[in-house]
Amino acid sequence: MSGDYLTNPLVFLISSVIGLYIVVLMVRVLLQATGADFRNPVSRVVINATRLPLQGLRPFFPTVKDLNLAAIVLMLVLQMSVGFIKAGLASGSQLMDQPWPLFIWALVELLDGFINIFIFSIFVVVILSWINPSSHNPAISLLYKISDIILKPLQRAVPPFGAFDLTPIVALFGLQVLKMLLFPPLYALM
Repeated sequence: MSGDYLTNPLVFLISSVIGLYIVVLMVRVLLQATGADFRNPVSRVVINATRLPLQGLRPFFPTVKDLNLAAIVLMLVLQMSVGFIKAGLASGSQLMDQPWPLFIWALVELLDGFINIFIFSIFVVVILSWINPSSHNPAISLLYKISDIILKPLQRAVPPFGAFDLTPIVALFGLQVLKMLLFPPLYALM
């Protein structure tokens, strides 16, 4: 009982800190993939927070077509370490038996994180378009860049409904359906 009393909060803190850093890495990957303005103050914070570990990985995992492979590898390693810590404390966890289930779990968690970032950014952009459509906040401009990855291609395919743009609704439903279709087969591989 006393081991769980101190271990659970410690695991929670460690996994939360690593999880927040993974989100920062995800944002860096998305900003780099979208060609976001790196003079933006929020972009500068993301770059400075991720610069040091990525410098060491960049010679082995270069950026290919605006896709930062070093950041992706670091995210995967960090997510696997969280899974390893959690599985090490859970008795009978199959994540500890072989590296393959741990890799699949980490991959699914990262994909889920990316999809959640898209959902969050689209939702916030829609709300802000109702409240303050002409906002020039640096963070909001980055949210627009991230949401445009999904919304721009859909705007060409989904016609406007009078004065309403239904693209965000289609995107949010599509992302949720993608999660429902993609994750169960991946979890089945574990």
